[in-house]
Amino acid sequence: MTFRLVGGLSLAACLHLAAAELMFDLTAEKPGTVPAGWRSALAGEGPPGVWEIRLDAPAELATPAAPGAASGVVRPVIAQVSTDATDERFPLLIYEPEVFGDFVLRLRFKTVAGTREQMAGVAFRLQDERNFYVVRASALGNTFGFYRVFEGRRDAPIGPEVKVQPGVWHDLEIEARGNKFRFRLDGREPIPELTDNTFRAGKLALWTKSDSVTYFADLRVSYTPRVRLAQRLVDEMMKKYPRLLGLRIYATTAARPELHVVAASNPADVGLSGGEVERAVMETLTPYAGRARKKFITTLPLQDVNGDAVAAVRVELTASPGQTEVGAVARARPIVKQMQGRFQTRQELTE
Repeated sequence: MTFRLVGGLSLAACLHLAAAELMFDLTAEKPGTVPAGWRSALAGEGPPGVWEIRLDAPAELATPAAPGAASGVVRPVIAQVSTDATDERFPLLIYEPEVFGDFVLRLRFKTVAGTREQMAGVAFRLQDERNFYVVRASALGNTFGFYRVFEGRRDAPIGPEVKVQPGVWHDLEIEARGNKFRFRLDGREPIPELTDNTFRAGKLALWTKSDSVTYFADLRVSYTPRVRLAQRLVDEMMKKYPRLLGLRIYATTAARPELHVVAASNPADVGLSGGEVERAVMETLTPYAGRARKKFITTLPLQDVNGDAVAAVRVELTASPGQTEVGAVARARPIVKQMQGRFQTRQELTE
Protein backbone atom coordinates (compact mmCIF):
# COMPACT_ATOMS: atom_id res chain seq x y z
CA MET A 1 0.00 0.00 0.00
CA THR A 2 1.22 3.49 -0.76
CA PHE A 3 0.19 6.73 0.91
CA ARG A 4 -0.55 9.98 -0.85
CA LEU A 5 -0.35 13.18 1.15
CA VAL A 6 -2.30 16.23 0.08
CA GLY A 7 -0.82 19.67 -0.39
CA GLY A 8 2.34 18.48 -2.13
CA LEU A 9 4.14 17.83 1.16
CA SER A 10 6.37 14.88 1.88
CA LEU A 11 5.53 12.50 4.72
CA ALA A 12 8.48 13.77 6.76
CA ALA A 13 7.34 17.35 6.36
CA CYS A 14 3.75 16.57 7.29
CA LEU A 15 4.72 14.75 10.46
CA HIS A 16 6.34 17.92 11.79
CA LEU A 17 3.22 20.01 11.25
CA ALA A 18 0.22 20.38 13.52
CA ALA A 19 -1.87 18.19 11.22
CA ALA A 20 -1.31 15.55 8.57
CA GLU A 21 -3.48 13.66 6.12
CA LEU A 22 -3.11 10.10 4.90
CA MET A 23 -4.83 8.93 1.72
CA PHE A 24 -4.72 5.16 1.34
CA ASP A 25 -3.85 4.44 -2.29
CA LEU A 26 -4.61 0.82 -3.20
CA THR A 27 -3.64 0.98 -6.87
CA ALA A 28 -0.30 -0.77 -6.29
CA GLU A 29 -1.87 -3.61 -4.28
CA LYS A 30 -2.33 -7.05 -5.84
CA PRO A 31 -5.91 -8.39 -5.90
CA GLY A 32 -6.42 -11.26 -3.48
CA THR A 33 -3.84 -10.00 -0.96
CA VAL A 34 -4.07 -8.17 2.35
CA PRO A 35 -3.03 -4.52 1.87
CA ALA A 36 0.40 -3.64 3.21
CA GLY A 37 0.41 -2.17 6.70
CA TRP A 38 -2.84 -3.85 7.76
CA ARG A 39 -3.31 -6.91 9.98
CA SER A 40 -6.31 -9.24 10.16
CA ALA A 41 -7.61 -9.84 13.69
CA LEU A 42 -10.77 -11.01 15.42
CA ALA A 43 -12.94 -9.75 18.25
CA GLY A 44 -15.41 -12.21 19.69
CA GLU A 45 -15.77 -15.83 18.60
CA GLY A 46 -15.26 -17.98 15.52
CA PRO A 47 -12.64 -17.93 12.77
CA PRO A 48 -10.93 -14.71 11.68
CA GLY A 49 -12.15 -12.78 8.69
CA VAL A 50 -10.75 -13.03 5.18
CA TRP A 51 -9.60 -9.60 4.05
CA GLU A 52 -8.30 -8.97 0.56
CA ILE A 53 -8.04 -6.48 -2.24
CA ARG A 54 -10.83 -6.83 -4.82
CA LEU A 55 -11.72 -4.87 -7.92
CA ASP A 56 -15.00 -2.98 -8.05
CA ALA A 57 -16.56 -0.45 -10.39
CA PRO A 58 -16.50 3.18 -9.24
CA ALA A 59 -19.52 3.83 -11.47
CA GLU A 60 -21.60 2.51 -8.56
CA LEU A 61 -20.42 5.36 -6.35
CA ALA A 62 -22.71 8.30 -5.74
CA THR A 63 -19.69 10.53 -6.39
CA PRO A 64 -16.35 9.63 -8.00
CA ALA A 65 -13.38 8.67 -5.85
CA ALA A 66 -11.37 11.60 -7.13
CA PRO A 67 -11.88 14.49 -9.55
CA GLY A 68 -11.77 13.15 -13.07
CA ALA A 69 -12.26 9.50 -12.06
CA ALA A 70 -13.32 7.50 -15.09
CA SER A 71 -16.82 6.07 -14.86
CA GLY A 72 -17.06 2.31 -15.32
CA VAL A 73 -13.37 1.59 -14.71
CA VAL A 74 -12.74 -0.98 -12.00
CA ARG A 75 -10.50 0.00 -9.12
CA PRO A 76 -9.24 -1.76 -5.98
CA VAL A 77 -11.22 -1.83 -2.74
CA ILE A 78 -10.64 -3.55 0.61
CA ALA A 79 -13.08 -6.44 1.07
CA GLN A 80 -14.04 -8.78 3.90
CA VAL A 81 -15.24 -11.90 2.08
CA SER A 82 -15.62 -14.66 4.70
CA THR A 83 -19.21 -15.86 5.11
CA ASP A 84 -18.83 -17.69 8.43
CA ALA A 85 -22.11 -17.01 10.24
CA THR A 86 -20.91 -17.22 13.87
CA ASP A 87 -23.07 -14.63 15.63
CA GLU A 88 -20.59 -12.99 18.02
CA ARG A 89 -17.86 -12.78 15.39
CA PHE A 90 -16.29 -9.43 14.53
CA PRO A 91 -13.53 -9.51 11.89
CA LEU A 92 -11.07 -6.62 12.15
CA LEU A 93 -8.47 -5.26 9.76
CA ILE A 94 -6.11 -3.15 11.86
CA TYR A 95 -3.89 -0.41 10.44
CA GLU A 96 -0.61 -1.03 12.29
CA PRO A 97 1.82 1.79 11.42
CA GLU A 98 0.13 4.64 13.32
CA VAL A 99 -1.65 5.39 16.59
CA PHE A 100 -4.33 8.09 16.31
CA GLY A 101 -5.58 10.43 19.00
CA ASP A 102 -7.52 13.29 17.41
CA PHE A 103 -8.55 12.54 13.83
CA VAL A 104 -11.20 12.77 11.13
CA LEU A 105 -11.64 9.56 9.12
CA ARG A 106 -13.60 9.50 5.87
CA LEU A 107 -14.35 6.40 3.83
CA ARG A 108 -17.00 4.70 1.71
CA PHE A 109 -18.49 1.30 2.37
CA LYS A 110 -20.84 -1.08 0.60
CA THR A 111 -22.55 -4.11 2.13
CA VAL A 112 -22.47 -6.81 -0.55
CA ALA A 113 -23.90 -9.98 1.02
CA GLY A 114 -24.81 -11.70 4.27
CA THR A 115 -27.69 -13.82 5.55
CA ARG A 116 -27.30 -13.23 9.28
CA GLU A 117 -25.79 -9.74 9.06
CA GLN A 118 -24.84 -7.09 6.52
CA MET A 119 -22.75 -4.65 8.51
CA ALA A 120 -19.90 -2.23 7.93
CA GLY A 121 -18.04 -0.31 10.57
CA VAL A 122 -14.85 1.14 11.97
CA ALA A 123 -13.13 0.33 15.25
CA PHE A 124 -11.16 3.29 16.53
CA ARG A 125 -8.85 4.12 19.41
CA LEU A 126 -8.25 0.39 19.44
CA GLN A 127 -5.93 -0.85 22.21
CA ASP A 128 -6.29 -4.54 21.34
CA GLU A 129 -9.01 -6.94 20.23
CA ARG A 130 -10.82 -6.52 23.58
CA ASN A 131 -10.73 -2.74 23.99
CA PHE A 132 -11.94 -0.21 21.42
CA TYR A 133 -14.81 1.97 20.18
CA VAL A 134 -17.01 0.96 17.22
CA VAL A 135 -19.37 2.82 14.93
CA ARG A 136 -21.28 0.62 12.50
CA ALA A 137 -24.15 0.59 10.02
CA SER A 138 -26.48 -2.36 9.42
CA ALA A 139 -28.21 -2.86 6.06
CA LEU A 140 -30.38 -5.73 7.34
CA GLY A 141 -31.32 -4.09 10.61
CA ASN A 142 -31.40 -0.54 9.19
CA THR A 143 -29.59 0.83 12.23
CA PHE A 144 -26.61 3.08 12.85
CA GLY A 145 -24.87 2.76 16.19
CA PHE A 146 -21.87 3.44 18.40
CA TYR A 147 -20.64 1.35 21.30
CA ARG A 148 -17.61 0.69 23.46
CA VAL A 149 -15.87 -2.65 23.91
CA PHE A 150 -14.07 -2.77 27.27
CA GLU A 151 -12.21 -5.87 28.45
CA GLY A 152 -14.09 -7.86 25.82
CA ARG A 153 -17.57 -6.75 26.92
CA ARG A 154 -19.79 -4.68 24.64
CA ASP A 155 -21.86 -1.77 25.87
CA ALA A 156 -25.37 -1.35 24.50
CA PRO A 157 -25.30 0.41 21.10
CA ILE A 158 -26.27 4.07 20.96
CA GLY A 159 -28.04 5.14 17.78
CA PRO A 160 -31.28 5.28 15.80
CA GLU A 161 -32.93 3.33 13.02
CA VAL A 162 -31.54 4.58 9.71
CA LYS A 163 -32.16 3.26 6.21
CA VAL A 164 -28.91 1.70 4.97
CA GLN A 165 -29.43 0.44 1.44
CA PRO A 166 -27.42 -2.70 0.61
CA GLY A 167 -25.39 -2.98 -2.58
CA VAL A 168 -24.67 0.75 -2.91
CA TRP A 169 -21.84 2.90 -1.61
CA HIS A 170 -22.30 5.04 1.50
CA ASP A 171 -20.13 7.81 2.95
CA LEU A 172 -19.01 7.47 6.57
CA GLU A 173 -17.16 10.12 8.57
CA ILE A 174 -15.80 9.79 12.12
CA GLU A 175 -14.46 12.77 14.04
CA ALA A 176 -12.64 12.25 17.36
CA ARG A 177 -11.46 15.29 19.34
CA GLY A 178 -10.29 14.60 22.86
CA ASN A 179 -13.15 12.75 24.56
CA LYS A 180 -15.82 13.89 22.07
CA PHE A 181 -17.00 11.99 18.99
CA ARG A 182 -19.19 12.89 16.02
CA PHE A 183 -20.39 10.63 13.20
CA ARG A 184 -21.86 11.34 9.77
CA LEU A 185 -23.54 8.88 7.43
CA ASP A 186 -24.15 10.11 3.88
CA GLY A 187 -23.75 13.69 5.09
CA ARG A 188 -26.22 13.40 7.97
CA GLU A 189 -25.47 13.17 11.69
CA PRO A 190 -27.68 10.34 13.05
CA ILE A 191 -26.23 10.50 16.60
CA PRO A 192 -25.69 13.69 18.65
CA GLU A 193 -22.13 14.37 19.79
CA LEU A 194 -20.99 11.74 22.30
CA THR A 195 -18.48 11.91 25.16
CA ASP A 196 -16.39 9.07 26.62
CA ASN A 197 -13.11 9.12 28.54
CA THR A 198 -12.04 5.47 28.28
CA PHE A 199 -9.57 5.56 25.38
CA ARG A 200 -7.54 8.66 24.50
CA ALA A 201 -5.70 7.20 21.50
CA GLY A 202 -5.34 3.94 19.61
CA LYS A 203 -5.25 2.26 16.24
CA LEU A 204 -7.87 2.31 13.49
CA ALA A 205 -9.48 -0.83 12.07
CA LEU A 206 -12.11 -1.79 9.53
CA TRP A 207 -14.87 -3.86 11.18
CA THR A 208 -17.64 -6.23 10.13
CA LYS A 209 -19.89 -8.75 11.86
CA SER A 210 -20.68 -12.44 11.32
CA ASP A 211 -21.19 -13.34 7.63
CA SER A 212 -21.16 -9.77 6.31
CA VAL A 213 -19.39 -9.42 2.99
CA THR A 214 -18.41 -5.76 2.92
CA TYR A 215 -16.30 -3.48 0.72
CA PHE A 216 -14.41 -0.37 1.86
CA ALA A 217 -12.91 2.33 -0.36
CA ASP A 218 -11.53 5.88 -0.47
CA LEU A 219 -10.04 5.85 3.02
CA ARG A 220 -8.61 9.17 4.14
CA VAL A 221 -7.64 10.28 7.63
CA SER A 222 -6.69 13.76 8.81
CA TYR A 223 -5.01 13.65 12.20
CA THR A 224 -2.79 15.37 14.70
CA PRO A 225 0.43 13.32 14.76
CA ARG A 226 1.15 11.99 18.22
CA VAL A 227 4.57 12.53 19.75
CA ARG A 228 5.81 9.63 21.85
CA LEU A 229 6.30 10.34 25.52
CA ALA A 230 9.93 9.28 25.06
CA GLN A 231 10.44 12.06 22.50
CA ARG A 232 8.70 14.64 24.66
CA LEU A 233 11.01 13.74 27.54
CA VAL A 234 14.07 14.12 25.32
CA ASP A 235 12.89 17.53 24.11
CA GLU A 236 12.18 18.71 27.66
CA MET A 237 15.58 17.61 28.98
CA MET A 238 17.44 19.26 26.11
CA LYS A 239 15.75 22.57 26.94
CA LYS A 240 16.26 22.24 30.67
CA TYR A 241 19.97 21.33 30.59
CA PRO A 242 21.92 23.63 28.23
CA ARG A 243 25.16 21.65 28.65
CA LEU A 244 23.53 18.57 27.20
CA LEU A 245 25.00 17.81 23.79
CA GLY A 246 22.66 14.98 22.90
CA LEU A 247 20.15 12.41 24.14
CA ARG A 248 18.95 9.07 22.81
CA ILE A 249 16.47 6.59 24.27
CA TYR A 250 16.86 2.97 23.16
CA ALA A 251 13.91 0.61 23.61
CA THR A 252 11.76 -1.97 21.87
CA THR A 253 8.25 -1.43 20.50
CA ALA A 254 5.42 -3.72 19.47
CA ALA A 255 6.12 -2.94 15.82
CA ARG A 256 9.90 -3.43 16.14
CA PRO A 257 10.90 -5.86 18.91
CA GLU A 258 14.66 -5.38 18.55
CA LEU A 259 16.39 -2.62 20.54
CA HIS A 260 16.56 0.67 18.62
CA VAL A 261 16.44 4.43 19.09
CA VAL A 262 12.83 5.45 19.77
CA ALA A 263 13.57 9.10 20.62
CA ALA A 264 16.55 11.39 20.11
CA SER A 265 17.65 15.02 20.16
CA ASN A 266 18.80 14.50 16.57
CA PRO A 267 15.80 13.26 14.52
CA ALA A 268 18.14 11.45 12.13
CA ASP A 269 19.14 9.08 14.96
CA VAL A 270 15.61 7.71 15.46
CA GLY A 271 15.48 4.13 14.22
CA LEU A 272 19.18 3.36 14.67
CA SER A 273 19.80 -0.11 16.08
CA GLY A 274 20.98 -0.59 19.64
CA GLY A 275 24.37 -2.14 20.38
CA GLU A 276 26.11 -4.23 22.99
CA VAL A 277 26.52 -1.28 25.36
CA GLU A 278 22.80 -0.52 25.48
CA ARG A 279 21.85 -4.18 25.87
CA ALA A 280 24.40 -4.72 28.66
CA VAL A 281 23.24 -1.62 30.54
CA MET A 282 19.64 -2.87 30.48
CA GLU A 283 20.54 -6.44 31.43
CA THR A 284 22.88 -5.57 34.32
CA LEU A 285 21.40 -2.20 35.41
CA THR A 286 25.00 -0.95 35.37
CA PRO A 287 25.78 2.47 33.84
CA TYR A 288 28.42 2.87 31.15
CA ALA A 289 30.63 5.93 30.68
CA GLY A 290 33.31 6.85 28.18
CA ARG A 291 35.10 9.96 26.98
CA ALA A 292 35.20 11.14 23.37
CA ARG A 293 37.24 14.29 22.78
CA LYS A 294 35.56 17.11 24.71
CA LYS A 295 32.49 15.21 25.81
CA PHE A 296 31.43 12.31 27.97
CA ILE A 297 29.01 9.68 26.69
CA THR A 298 27.13 7.88 29.44
CA THR A 299 24.43 5.24 29.10
CA LEU A 300 22.08 4.49 31.99
CA PRO A 301 19.11 2.14 32.42
CA LEU A 302 15.60 3.60 32.40
CA GLN A 303 13.33 1.59 34.69
CA ASP A 304 9.56 1.19 34.88
CA VAL A 305 7.42 1.32 38.02
CA ASN A 306 8.43 -2.28 38.87
CA GLY A 307 12.14 -1.53 38.61
CA ASP A 308 12.60 -3.41 35.34
CA ALA A 309 14.84 -1.82 32.72
CA VAL A 310 12.65 -0.94 29.74
CA ALA A 311 15.08 1.38 27.97
CA ALA A 312 18.64 2.67 27.90
CA VAL A 313 19.36 6.40 27.85
CA ARG A 314 22.50 7.68 26.16
CA VAL A 315 23.50 11.07 27.56
CA GLU A 316 26.16 13.23 25.90
CA LEU A 317 27.58 15.98 28.13
CA THR A 318 30.33 18.53 27.75
CA ALA A 319 33.39 17.38 29.67
CA SER A 320 34.36 19.49 32.68
CA PRO A 321 38.07 19.91 33.55
CA GLY A 322 39.27 16.93 35.57
CA GLN A 323 35.96 15.13 35.35
CA THR A 324 36.00 11.33 35.57
CA GLU A 325 33.64 8.66 34.28
CA VAL A 326 32.14 8.40 37.76
CA GLY A 327 31.49 12.13 37.76
CA ALA A 328 29.89 11.96 34.32
CA VAL A 329 27.48 9.26 35.49
CA ALA A 330 26.63 11.36 38.55
CA ARG A 331 25.77 14.30 36.29
CA ALA A 332 23.60 12.14 34.04
CA ARG A 333 21.63 10.41 36.81
CA PRO A 334 19.31 13.36 37.67
CA ILE A 335 18.32 13.64 34.00
CA VAL A 336 17.39 9.97 33.78
CA LYS A 337 15.67 10.09 37.18
CA GLN A 338 13.37 12.87 35.98
CA MET A 339 12.42 10.79 32.95
CA GLN A 340 11.81 7.76 35.13
CA GLY A 341 9.16 9.51 37.18
CA ARG A 342 7.02 10.27 34.13
CA PHE A 343 5.84 6.80 33.08
CA GLN A 344 4.90 3.42 34.50
CA THR A 345 5.30 0.96 31.62
CA ARG A 346 7.34 0.57 28.45
CA GLN A 347 4.17 0.89 26.38
CA GLU A 348 3.40 4.24 27.95
CA LEU A 349 6.92 5.42 27.13
CA THR A 350 7.23 4.18 23.57
CA GLU A 351 3.84 3.55 21.95
